[in-house]
Amino acid sequence: MKTKLTITVDSDVVPAAKRYARGRGVSLSSLIEGSLREMVRDEGPSFTERWKGQFRAAGRDDPRYDALARKYL
Repeated sequence: MKTKLTITVDSDVVPAAKRYARGRGVSLSSLIEGSLREMVRDEGPSFTERWKGQFRAAGRDDPRYDALARKYL
C-alpha cells in the first residue's frame, strides 16, 4: 500500500531532481522511494545488537574484579 509523503526541499533542487529521474526513465516519487529503501537497507545493526553476547562477566577469581571491588564497593 502506498502512502503519501510531503517533503520540503529547496526550489532549485526540484527541477534538477525531475530531470535526473526523467533521464533514468522513472518518476521522481519512485526515485525517492528507491533511495529511501537503499538507505534503510544499508542501515546496519545497532550498537547493542553488534556487541550483544560479546562480553563475559569477570569472575571473582579475576584480579581485575578484585581491583574494581576494592575501588568501588
